[in-house]
Amino acid sequence: MREQGESKEIFIADFADARLDIIVMASKYFNRHEAEQLLPQIEEYLKVAQEHKKTLDAAQVELTQAASRIMVLGGSYPSYPDLVQKKTEHDQASARIVEAIAKIQETGCQVKDIDEGLIDFPSLIEGQEALLCWKLGEDRIEYWHGLEDGFAGRKRLDDGSPEAPPPGSSRVQ
Repeated sequence: MREQGESKEIFIADFADARLDIIVMASKYFNRHEAEQLLPQIEEYLKVAQEHKKTLDAAQVELTQAASRIMVLGGSYPSYPDLVQKKTEHDQASARIVEAIAKIQETGCQVKDIDEGLIDFPSLIEGQEALLCWKLGEDRIEYWHGLEDGFAGRKRLDDGSPEAPPPGSSRVQ
């Protein structure tokens, strides 16, 4: 088991398919109440990331199409100012996504998927490390999964209360 305050974080982003793989050794464990208190803030940043992701994707499609036209037409060049504008849009959107994700991660939770809006909160369940799981659009946190299980392994929390559980009386700590 990890000591409080011990943290190691690796951030790998692949915006081509909006999948983020983040390995985080938790420096903070959330109970359900603490995690739910952060949902409005996290939702705001997640929506910003999603909006910029759409811009990034559209710019990427146009840049890829321009590259294909250059190759197919044997060196024909599209409008340079248009390419510069699309590249700038792409780079700015990418920077805004990274900023939004960083703001979310500063809270101690983990962004799992931008497009799906999946967020995990490190927690302890029955004394074992686990992740409270939330998806954009859900009113509250109602699921958890093991560290290796992912979204497909979500299980419903047995505590229906949004309040912090009394010590030792709940599976969620």
